[in-house]
This record gives sequence, C-alpha cells and structure tokens, in this order.
Amino acid sequence: MLDIKWIRDNPKALVEALQKRSWSASEAQSTVDGLIASDEARRAHLTELQAKQERRNAASKEIGNAMRGGDAALAEKLKGEVGEIKEFIQNGEARERELDKALNDALAVLPNVPLADVPVGKDEHDNVERKDHRFGDDLIAKRQPLMGNKPKEHFEIGEQLGMMDFERAARLSGARFTVLRGQLARLERAIGQFMLDLHTTEHGYTEMQVPLLVNSAAMFGTGQLPKFRGDLFVAKSPPAGRVEPWGAGELPYEFRKMQPLLFDYLFDNEPRENVEDAIANLALTHAALAEDVREAYLGRELYLIPTAEVPLTNMVREEITAHEKLPLRVTALTPCFRSEAGSAGRDTRGMLRQHQFYKVELVSITDAESSVAEHERMTECAEAVLKRLELPFRTMTLCTGDMGFGAQKTYDIEVWLPGQNAYREISSCSVCGDFQARRMDARYKVKDEKATRYVHTLNGSGTAVGRALIAVMENYQNEDGSVTIPEALRSYMGGLEKISAS
Repeated sequence: MLDIKWIRDNPKALVEALQKRSWSASEAQSTVDGLIASDEARRAHLTELQAKQERRNAASKEIGNAMRGGDAALAEKLKGEVGEIKEFIQNGEARERELDKALNDALAVLPNVPLADVPVGKDEHDNVERKDHRFGDDLIAKRQPLMGNKPKEHFEIGEQLGMMDFERAARLSGARFTVLRGQLARLERAIGQFMLDLHTTEHGYTEMQVPLLVNSAAMFGTGQLPKFRGDLFVAKSPPAGRVEPWGAGELPYEFRKMQPLLFDYLFDNEPRENVEDAIANLALTHAALAEDVREAYLGRELYLIPTAEVPLTNMVREEITAHEKLPLRVTALTPCFRSEAGSAGRDTRGMLRQHQFYKVELVSITDAESSVAEHERMTECAEAVLKRLELPFRTMTLCTGDMGFGAQKTYDIEVWLPGQNAYREISSCSVCGDFQARRMDARYKVKDEKATRYVHTLNGSGTAVGRALIAVMENYQNEDGSVTIPEALRSYMGGLEKISAS
C-alpha cells in the first residue's frame, strides 16, 4: 500500500507511475484526484472532531465553575451543549471509520511505484535481458545430438516412461492436475530437497514449515486481496451455529449497534453484503470480536496459499523487529494453489501451468537501505540452483507493464526448454519496498531512535519445483526416451543415474 502522505506531496509522480503501468492518463489523473479529495475530506472531518472534543472538555470544566459559582442556568445550558457534542462525537467517530475505510479501500487497489531503472513497456515483449546473466549456451549445443532430431516435450517423455498420468488426474480433480509415479515422483521430491539444502546450508536462509491455509488479513498483507480474489482457492466452513458466542461482560457499542442487523440476517431479512460490511467496520476497532462474529454468522473463510510468500512474509505482521536482526531470510517448500483464472487456453497440455504445484520460496525482510542489494543477492541464489543443475537460463528485467502488482522491480529467470524451443519462466524475484509492510504494519526500530520505520520485503522463487522437473526432463532427455539424472541430484535419487521405462 502506498503512503497517502507521499501521494499528497507527489501527485504528479504517482500519475506518471500509473501511466508507466499502462493506465491511461485520464484514469491515472482521476484516481489520484479522487484519493487526494478523499484524504482532504477525512482530514477536515478529523479536525472538526478534534475541535468538538476540545470544546467538550472545556465545557465540562465550565460546568464545574458555573456550579461552584451558583449559576445553575449557565450550568444547564452548558450541559445541553455537552450532550449535543457527545452525540456529534459518537456519530463523528462512526463517520471517521467510514472515511478511513473509503480511503484505505482506494489505496488497497493501487499498484506499487516502479523504481526509476525499470524499463517502461506494455507487456513481456518489452522485457530486457540482463547482460552477463545468461548461462548454458554451450550446454544446449552439447546436448542437442543426444536428443535426436526433434526434442520431445516433458509430457511426451513422461507418458512414454509411464510415470506421468494426466487422465487419472483429470478423473480425480479435473484439468491442470498431474499424477506422477515411481522414479519421476521421486525426482520431483529430490529437486525440492536439493533446493532447500542449497538455500539453507549455503545461502543463509532459515527453513520454515508454514500453514497452507491463511486468513484474509494475510492475503491482504502481501497484496493478493482484494484485487486478485478471483485467482485464489477458498476453503469455507459453515456458520458455527451460535447466536451469542461471547462471554458475559460489556460488549462494545459498535457490536451492540449491529445486533439488530445480525438478528435480521438470521431470519433472511438482511443481505449478506450488509453483514460483511458491518463486520469489516467492526474489525477496524475490534479485530478479534469481528472474527468471532464472522465465524458465528457467516462461517470461517480461509485461502489456500498461491505461494509461500504469503505466510513467510506475514511472519513479521504487526511486529517491530530490532534493526540489528535484519535481514531476515526464510525459505519454505510448499504446495501452491492457483486458479489460473486469467490463463484460459494457455499451456493446457502438460504440467507447466497447474492448479497445484510445489515451489521453494525465498523471502527477505530488510531495512530500506539494503533492499536493492538484497534483490540482487536473492536473484543470484535462485540462479545458483539452475547452475548446479546445469540448466541453461537467461534472466530478464520485467518492464513496468509486465511487473506484478506489489513489485517495485522484478527479475524473471527463464529456463531453456528444448521441447518448446523456448525460454520459459521458472523464477520471479521481486523487491517490494515498504508496499507490503504498510499493509501488514511491519516495522523495525533502529537502536537509540524513537521512531520506527517500515521494513522492506522481497520474495522470489528458488525455484518452482514442477518447472524445474520439466526442465530436467527436457534438457536431459535421450533419444531412446530415457532421462539422465543431473549429477547434483544423484545422491537424492539413491545413486540412480538414469530414468527409463524399463
């Protein structure tokens, strides 16, 4: 999320940044104008609310003075004024939450501002290859004779081996799923283990085991919500069936005010959207209570992670980390789940684009001064995986139009696939600045400084395990249909040197 103060001070810069991200000039300008107007309305209301609170305090003192001076008429007049102010403040606080929500909702869908050195462009055709970050051209030429005249694609190899089954997977789950068996299943596991060992023993990352189901706050923190809800898989539980799940004691005014709405909802007299909005407003001041209300009346809603970036980055959510503990570098090997809603008709054959796949994720939490250098380091860690596996690749700097929502700058590593005669993405490494940190309220504190600062976050694939399996199969294929095991993986395969149908 962008800083509204920065937007207020740099409206022209934001308009230009949005245009670089392929927004039209009119859309960018109207969006920025709307944000500033919303912010001005909120600040004006806060000023008026503060003035009323100050007047209430002053009037309360004046009532005491009037009572002590025996001026009952003045005291009664002042009491009436205080009563009116109290009502205004109650309504004004509700209005403040409405204005806060409207501003935050508008900020939540704004993309990050690209760094100055990111190439400007519309799509993948405008991405720029990085000099000195291409590897393995000699390997492509060396292996070509071993593959025969026409190298096969991975699904042809896998089906010929009898170890890759799309038909059974479709009967189990539908399209974009795969069943692996035997040595091919073991090879995928070996690749993931190899990547984890490399990153934890040589690259300084700490291995984590994280939940695969996370709440909406975690998804919001890393930018998947609200903009990309359609790309996610949602796991829902029914309402808990309890009308009053809270213990005795004084419940907050905000909840007592919404109780009639909840009662009407139980009897189908109130639409779900109104309850959703009411709970969202309650969460602004009473997050735990709002979660209880949601579970009781609407049921629980959790999201299957599209990447381990979500739980790993949210590890510092709502925390203040000591500066001397930075950078934090963590990694995890997890399944990932994506609906691929925007990729209909793309890569429908094989396992290149799946609803479920494994990935080793790298996440770094740094200070503001170190994040750009950390981005280079993370990318090199991901590249090291492919170098050890001797898989040819090139690294691209993504243009502004092809870059992800939360990124300031992104490098895509593209591995060579002989069966497609093309380079395809296998890792994406991004620096996000404080964009995610503001959504998560994740900060750090420098020793002897009073104020805190927002951390900078980075994430990258280190790498996608399924795509690495594809790359190994295609680059190490032999004309007889067998697949040679890369040297780096043989210890994970019990010394096996080749996978063949026999």
